[in-house]
Formats: sequence, structure tokens, C-alpha cells
Amino acid sequence: MQTQSNKIDFTGQNIYVGFDVHLKSWSVTIMTEKLTHKTFSQAPDPEVLYNYLSKTFPGANYYSAYEAGFCGYWIHNKLLGFGIKSMVVNPADIPTTGKEKVMKTDARDSVKIARSLRSGDLKPIHVPLTITLEDRGLVRTRATLVKDMTRYKNRIKSFLYFHGIEYPEAFSKSRTHWSNRFNIWLEGIEMKEKSGKDSLNALIGQSKQLRASILFVTKQIKELANNDRYKERVVLLRSIPGIALITAMTILTEIETINRFATIDQLCGFIGLVPSCNTSGDNENIGEITPRGHSILRSAIIESSWFAARLDPALTKCYHNYCNRMESNKAIIRIARKVTSRIKFVLKNNQPYVHSVVK
Repeated sequence: MQTQSNKIDFTGQNIYVGFDVHLKSWSVTIMTEKLTHKTFSQAPDPEVLYNYLSKTFPGANYYSAYEAGFCGYWIHNKLLGFGIKSMVVNPADIPTTGKEKVMKTDARDSVKIARSLRSGDLKPIHVPLTITLEDRGLVRTRATLVKDMTRYKNRIKSFLYFHGIEYPEAFSKSRTHWSNRFNIWLEGIEMKEKSGKDSLNALIGQSKQLRASILFVTKQIKELANNDRYKERVVLLRSIPGIALITAMTILTEIETINRFATIDQLCGFIGLVPSCNTSGDNENIGEITPRGHSILRSAIIESSWFAARLDPALTKCYHNYCNRMESNKAIIRIARKVTSRIKFVLKNNQPYVHSVVK
């Protein structure tokens, strides 16, 4: 005797989920191979999404995608733990129609992601290991503190200028500023009113706290650089002129593994050291470096390139040759590409950089 079964089984079928992530809610679109199932809003919790999929489409293969952003990768890792084949994508790589550009909503964004995921048009970005993310956070924290310190230094100088307080002869040159003697002089400045002195002390106090924090984090980065995960590679990178410990740790924590990049062009494209171009017919315009790239790595490598152009004879010669036909800020980008090539070589081959010799 046959019995009626109400059990639904989606084994072998693929379900595609695109969602737009926000702090308080997610906009989610679910598609099958042929249909758009539903677009809805849910709580910002991967488990809520998994429970809905497992209840509505039991036994199916689940695929999901969301844009990289403020939320990092914890959502991706949790979805993988639930058995969902998740990917994180660069927002700029998602195919977008002209209408979607001018009529942008969270729901449309989720539909766009799900549609592109189903058609196979999405390419995932590299998701670092959790340990790399935490190490990266330490290096980025130092960079943030240094920026804050610069702001407070400028505020103190603005305060002095506003009140007509001139530097003593011993501190007439900027390189003498922010030494212990300079800080003692700052603390000894007298104002006519208590409120003025309190304002100056507040600024000085904040700068001293930031300086202590920077020293602490720098010490932790130095200890991290001696860890087995980084020690050998830090030595290799520091063999390249212009690259010091902080820059080496920035490169290692941001890239994670050099094997991600098969060619130097791929690495330069990731960093953002490639020119933009606009070609139409017989017209070909090569512009400035593309705005797309890794701003942290690009800044670190360009800064190191200024030192490398002075310390490495081969790069010094190249820099002067470039400057004969272009501006210095464009020439240094070419030097940065050469420094990037050296970075790739030493990490790929586990060999230190050997300085060129000018005979």
C-alpha cells in the first residue's frame, strides 16, 4: 500500500543567494536555476539565513555572495561552517546596468548579486586566514595611531600660531620638534588665563598618550616580526633598499601569500600601480594610475620607493632617466613597480636581494 509523502527534497539542485550587508539588517535575494524565489529583509545573522535555506530548500546545494566591506569576513567563515559555498566579491566587479547605477537600493543590490552569482559572472576575492587578519589589525592600528598623532601635532602648532607663541631659537628648525626638550618647553608655556593653559595641556596630554600607544604597538609588531610565521620573510624583504620592518610587516600581512599572484602585472594591479587607459578606435589615452587598488600597500611601497631611489644605485640611475622625460611623481611610480618586482622575487624564490654594483 502506497503512502503519500509530503517531504520535499531538493537534492542535486542549486540555490543562489545574494545579500547586501548592513549593520542592522540584510537585504537577501534567493534564486533557483530558473526562478527568482524571494527578496526579503532579515536579521544580520548567518544562522537565520541558513535555517531559512535548509527549511525551504532541504538537501540543495547552497551558493552565496556578498560585497566586501565593513563587516570583514566573519560572515563568510560562518556560512562556510554551515556548508554554504560562500564567496566575498569586490563591489566594482559586480556587473551593473545603467538603470541599477541611478536607481540603487539594497533590494536591487541583492538581486544584482544573486543574478551574477547564478550566471557565473562573479570572481571571489582572496579571504585571509583569521590569524593573518588579527596580525594585520595590529599593523593597521599603528598606522591609525600615527595619523592621529600627526593631527595632534598640527593642532598644537596651530594653537601656538593662533596665540602668537614663537619657537625659541633652539627649536627654530622643524627637525628639532617633538624631542623631549621640545615637549618640556611646550609644557612650560604660560598663558594669560587658566582656560588657555588647560586647552594646551589637553592637547599635549593627548599627544603624549598617543606617543605611548605608538611605542607599545611598535614593540608588539617587532615581537610579531620575530615570530616563525614572519621572521624569514621579514629578513628577505629588508634586504631590499627602502624597506624597513614596519613596511615589511605591512606587505606580509596585507598580501599574506605571494603565490596568489602568477605575474608581476597581477601584483601591481592588486596594489594599484598600473595606469588607467581609454582606447577608442585609433585614439589611445594612457592616464594616471588607476584609482582602484590597495591604498595601504600602494602608499607603503611608494614611500619606500623614495628611499630606494636614493639607496640603490640601479634605481637611482633609473629614476634620473625617468625624470628626464616625465615629472618626479610619475617617475617614482615606475620605481615603485621595480621595487614591487623585487618584493615578488625575494618572496617567491626565498632569496635576499643583491644590490647592483656601479663600476
